[in-house]
Amino acid sequence: MTVAYIGIGSNLEDPRAQVLRAFDELAQLPDTRMTARSSLYRTAPIGHAAQPDFINAVAAVDTQLSAEHLLRELHAVEVRHRRERSFPNAPRSLDLDLLLYGDAQIDKPGLTVPHPRMHERAFVLQPLLEIAPQVQIPERGAARQCLAASVGQKIERIA
Repeated sequence: MTVAYIGIGSNLEDPRAQVLRAFDELAQLPDTRMTARSSLYRTAPIGHAAQPDFINAVAAVDTQLSAEHLLRELHAVEVRHRRERSFPNAPRSLDLDLLLYGDAQIDKPGLTVPHPRMHERAFVLQPLLEIAPQVQIPERGAARQCLAASVGQKIERIA
């Protein structure tokens, strides 16, 4: 089994409900067991600012799936939630990101682990640290140190 961390975000179509349904669907993935889930956080959008705030969270899973297979499963969940990929940082009904997959470093077309910008984003780091306080990001070090560098990003724990 490999421990993987999945970032969850939504800012369309009842975002809180989207994230809660995503937790339920992640718990049903084949050969995978959800071991932890963070609180929900309201966060300001990054990049394309003229859109609603996001609801974000992180889930931890133990999985026998390869990173590639797990990512395909995550994309299938997004499709069931009517995810559209119109442009980078666009509003979305559901976004699932494979943040970490064990201590693997993967750089393939369509799959980069650790997620390439996770170390810069409080909306990933704060919920991740809630469920994995000692987590390390390969090539970056302690996630806690990365969070300290993300001051100024609006994030509020809501549930």
